[in-house]
Amino acid sequence: MIALITGITGQDGSYLAELLLNKGYDVHGVVRRSSVEKYDRIVHLRDRITLHQADLLDQLSLIRVLEKVRPTEVYNLAAQSFVPTSWEQPLLTAEFTALGVTRVLEAIRAVNTGMRFYQASSSEMFGKVRQTPQNENTPFYPRSPYGVAKVYGHFITVNYRESYDLFSVSGILFNHESPRRGLEFVSRKVSWHAAQIHLGLMDQLPMGNLSARRDWGFAGDYAEAMWMMLQADTPQDYVIGTGETHSVEDLLTIAFDEISRNWQDFVTQDPALLRPAEVDHLCADSTKAKDELGWEPRVSFDELIRQMVRADIRRLEAGEVATY
Repeated sequence: MIALITGITGQDGSYLAELLLNKGYDVHGVVRRSSVEKYDRIVHLRDRITLHQADLLDQLSLIRVLEKVRPTEVYNLAAQSFVPTSWEQPLLTAEFTALGVTRVLEAIRAVNTGMRFYQASSSEMFGKVRQTPQNENTPFYPRSPYGVAKVYGHFITVNYRESYDLFSVSGILFNHESPRRGLEFVSRKVSWHAAQIHLGLMDQLPMGNLSARRDWGFAGDYAEAMWMMLQADTPQDYVIGTGETHSVEDLLTIAFDEISRNWQDFVTQDPALLRPAEVDHLCADSTKAKDELGWEPRVSFDELIRQMVRADIRRLEAGEVATY
């Protein structure tokens, strides 16, 4: 089996590449041309994977990669994935996160319609939720340019499945974290600052909305769900999450408990960090994935956050500079 992963240098791409290599796949990744290579998350895999330069903004580059690699499975994980940035760069977000999906699907149509395609959808599509918990039939009400772009990517995947009989699926993944999460995301922001406070390198943590609730899971568990979707007999979309919600305050409580501190002594609230339109309560109903794929999360929220804090403490003690 041959897999091609866009976004292989990201958190999800690195865990998925590990999983596929362990299953005996020939793993290829798409990377954008850059004067500075940022392969930190996959440095331990570099001698086992093949990287190709291409871009979701360049249709021809995608066709050429597919013609060269001839993958059996294509995982589209690349996107402008940070929600706050989507308000600052809505057009770029649309180009990458929405139209980029169409370009990959069109490339598959041009090269080989037998390739199986996975699209990384997001719980941000639910936005101003119409029901709790959210499942595959819950209506979307996105509350950010990122969420809107993801809705387009989701439905174009459905459309190509129904219009051209492609094996194309969307995984509607709820928040998933790990020690490889980017520093801009709240979970890693908290773990990184907690580690610095623990080591006496910082004494303050500015935060935005502390009452927002999310369904947080471990990225490695979610990578397995992606693979399972492409092994199914028929292409279908699945909601992937833990079914548990926690507030940002809960996140802070666990992270600071790991370093034997009270978060109230260090956290300040900065109005500049509030979203223009908030998503308040996301919670997954993954019954379909459990029943049909046999997927269930393994790592608990408490264990996940403590892992992240410990990993950042080790990084700082080793003198590492945070590059993601």
